[in-house]
Amino acid sequence: MTGKCECGRRCFIFSYNLASVERCTDAMASHSSSPVPHPSSGGSEGIFRKDRDPSSRHYRPVHSLPDVCPKEPTGEAARGLCEGPSVVADQHRWTVYNSKVNLPAALNDPRLAKRESDFFTKSWGLDFAETEVMPSFYLPNITKEHFGPYLQETAQREKIHERCKNICPNKDELDAVSSITNNHDKSRTELEQVPKIFMKPDFALDDPTTFNAVLPWSHFNSAGRKSSRDMASSRLLQEKLSHYLDVVEVSIARQISLRSEAFFHAMSSQHELQDRLTETARAVAVLRGRTAAIERIMCEGPLRALRQALTRSNCARLHNKLKLMAAVHQSQPTVQLLLSTSEFVGALELIATTKEVLQQELQGIHSFRHLGSQLCEMEKLIDKMMVEDFSMYSRSDLSRSLEDDGQVIEKWSLFSQMQYKRSVSIKDRLESLVFGLLRQRKLDFLDIYSDEMILAAKSIVTQSVVDSVSQIEEIDTDIVTKLADQMRLMTFPQWFELLKSVFENFILFLKRIKATLSVVRNVVLEALDSNQKSRLLERGKQGGLAEAPGTPLNQGEAELAYLTHEGLFISDALNDAQLHLGAGGGQEQSSTVGPRQALSRLDGCGSDSASGTTESSSSREHALQPGGAAGISSSEDMMPSDLELGRVANNIQELLYTASDVSHDRCVKVLMARAKDGSLERLSSAEFVFLSQAVEGFVRDTEELCCRRSVSLRGALQSQANRFVHRFHEERKTKLSLLLDNERWKQAEVPAEFQDLVNSIADGRITLPERKPQGTEERKPSDYLHIDGQKYAVVGTVLLLIRIFLEYCQCVNDIPSISTDMLTRLSDLLKHFNSRSCQLVLGAGALQVVGLKTITTKNLALASRCLQLVVHYIPVIRAHFETKLTPKQYSVLRHFDHITKDYNDHIAEISAKLVSIMDSMFEKVLSKYEVKAPMPSACFRNVCKQMAKMHEALYELLPEEQAQMLFLRINASLKIHLKRQLARLGVHHDGGPQHGLVTVDVAFYTENVQSLRTLEKLDLNMAEIWEQKR
Repeated sequence: MTGKCECGRRCFIFSYNLASVERCTDAMASHSSSPVPHPSSGGSEGIFRKDRDPSSRHYRPVHSLPDVCPKEPTGEAARGLCEGPSVVADQHRWTVYNSKVNLPAALNDPRLAKRESDFFTKSWGLDFAETEVMPSFYLPNITKEHFGPYLQETAQREKIHERCKNICPNKDELDAVSSITNNHDKSRTELEQVPKIFMKPDFALDDPTTFNAVLPWSHFNSAGRKSSRDMASSRLLQEKLSHYLDVVEVSIARQISLRSEAFFHAMSSQHELQDRLTETARAVAVLRGRTAAIERIMCEGPLRALRQALTRSNCARLHNKLKLMAAVHQSQPTVQLLLSTSEFVGALELIATTKEVLQQELQGIHSFRHLGSQLCEMEKLIDKMMVEDFSMYSRSDLSRSLEDDGQVIEKWSLFSQMQYKRSVSIKDRLESLVFGLLRQRKLDFLDIYSDEMILAAKSIVTQSVVDSVSQIEEIDTDIVTKLADQMRLMTFPQWFELLKSVFENFILFLKRIKATLSVVRNVVLEALDSNQKSRLLERGKQGGLAEAPGTPLNQGEAELAYLTHEGLFISDALNDAQLHLGAGGGQEQSSTVGPRQALSRLDGCGSDSASGTTESSSSREHALQPGGAAGISSSEDMMPSDLELGRVANNIQELLYTASDVSHDRCVKVLMARAKDGSLERLSSAEFVFLSQAVEGFVRDTEELCCRRSVSLRGALQSQANRFVHRFHEERKTKLSLLLDNERWKQAEVPAEFQDLVNSIADGRITLPERKPQGTEERKPSDYLHIDGQKYAVVGTVLLLIRIFLEYCQCVNDIPSISTDMLTRLSDLLKHFNSRSCQLVLGAGALQVVGLKTITTKNLALASRCLQLVVHYIPVIRAHFETKLTPKQYSVLRHFDHITKDYNDHIAEISAKLVSIMDSMFEKVLSKYEVKAPMPSACFRNVCKQMAKMHEALYELLPEEQAQMLFLRINASLKIHLKRQLARLGVHHDGGPQHGLVTVDVAFYTENVQSLRTLEKLDLNMAEIWEQKR
């Protein structure tokens, strides 16, 4: 950059660049430059430089001027100041700010590598072109091979140089950093010489304070005359301000040099930006003209047509709005009319549709501002009416006479709000009520029915007791007022008839409840099915299934609500459209009808005064039908969700279970009232069986009817059964004890009825046989009881014991619930028989109880045979009880195993007792045995006599196998005692005389024993009496 400065009569032209800023500053400070500029050695660049005096090559340093000028400058300094430029006098002359950038200065940009390539063509046109300099023909073509030898020589030094270069920092970089730091510090030092007042952002010379601080006029003579002192002060001030200006300019030049790249880039792109803006402005003007022509020719007419069409559409919409407002205005009277006919479903649908229309299409209408709250109040009123009607229905249905044939009330007379009487089908009315309650989410309506059901169950028992007592003359109701006391005064047949009457009434009661709950369940299932169909239709719409060509109604066909002069709403448009489209797509089309159309239909249905009433079932079907006339789309948000409907369905089933439980609980109270004084415990087994059968029949009927296994009545019966079983068992145990205490243990005759009894048991009938009528031919009793080909000689007590345990089995057949208890009691009875018979026979208790003189072998054998008979029937009893028990109760059957073991041990003890009797006789007789003539000896004669008596006593009682086993054991005892006596006598098997005598006695004994019946083939093996020789 080239600048021009005039100071007094001298003019300086100087060049600013990075290398000469400081020199220019020194030159201006020295005032020793030549008055006429001369071109320097680089004149081709067009930059003029002043010639320097050889004597002035050594520059003096720049000294900072004082802030306050001296008042009396003297000497050469004063003369120098007088010769300097004056700011006041030279203000209109050329200054450094008038300098311009010339071409040489621009071309001498230090960043030549980044010079723009289109500089000349942009400034001087496209005709300007650069020409290439042709290569010289005198210079050889230098290639890389010419430098090969040199590169080989310097390769090693280059490696060393690169290694040192990486290790040591670059001197140029250090110099550059140091120079930048020095220049920055120098510039900062120079700027600090400038007073701070010039740097303030609010610096203004028009401020007197600032002006007086910059130009202290107090140093000048105020008299108006010029003195040499004033001239010196003014020049000094001018020099100081000039110095400040130079410092600032140098700093600015330095900052410009640092940002020269951006400066040159802005300068180079300025012209291109101006050309593009000019072209853009020209194109915008042409475009605006064309747009105006297009608007005038092509747009004004069509826009006018569209505007008129929009106006017409707005008018049509306004007309439809007015019609819709008229329909909404008539909705409230229509709701009143529907409520007067107890048409709750239609009224709720109309209210919901009207509210939806108010919120969606008539929002903000001032005249309808109170209609929403009025509709809400009416909806609350309908809720109360439906709850009251359902409560009244429940009370009427459950409290009506049980003798009616119908399970659901066929007709129900009611008074409406208009005070007229009508006969309405209660089934349809119930369905309408349930649907309305579901729609209003009154899901607790079943609690009302449950409360009424409990009250009705109590009244059933009360009425049954009153009816039964009224037919009994012996009971004075004036004296005995409580129902429980009245029932206890009845005989068992009378009370049993009352109980059966209660059972029958409760069966009818449950059937009626089931029929009502079936109607409620059907409505819930219909609502659930409707929700599912609605979702399927919505999915079909989203998937494009319901968008077939020609299927949905267009706008004209969908406008249904028309207000006539009579105030009625007609839906002929939709009906005609549906007839035209056919029944196949009717449901899908009707699902597209909006809330206004549903409102029109409901109003048209409700305001039909000629019809008198509307069928609730038809309106409910419309409401439940997906896309039906009642507009399920308008009420599907009001209906409970599938989860809630499922809970209601479960609650319906639970309510039926509750009804079964309540019925059982009331029957339990009847049963407990009778059992309070213990009268049920005193029943005979037949009477208790009748009671048990009646209760089981009622329980079975309720289970089939309600699919519920109630346990309260069974539990009460089980409690009474336990008491009955205890009494039943104690009676039979006492009876058995008395029979055993009076038993003389003699063989008894077996009546024919007992033989028939055991025969029926053999045939698999574990029950008591029916009593045969008197007059039949009497059969003679038998000596033995024939069972499975065997003869059993028994006592009378065992025959009765067989009948007793058959009574136990029969009781289990009649009352299966007491199987485990009865099995335990029967086990106790069998144990009692075993232990008591052991005490009487083996323990010789019969000697004191009955007065027997002695317990004979016949008594023992008869007792053993009776025990064997009981053991024979224990598996039969076990199998019978096993069929009555559940697999979890099989563990109680182990009692029979223990009983069988005890009986077998008892039988073995009796056999051992018989052997011990003969053993003691052998020991007594054979201890006196002597081997001497005559033979057979008297001792062996006595033994054979006792053996014959034993055989005679046991022969007719024990079977052949048991008799043989018993006599083998007796024979073994004889051989032991005989062997011991022979050893004492010293008789050996040596063929001597004594051996011969013993052989005669043994032969006599063997012959006598084998001559007994059933003992002919008995192997006595008498050779064992001889000791073996060692």
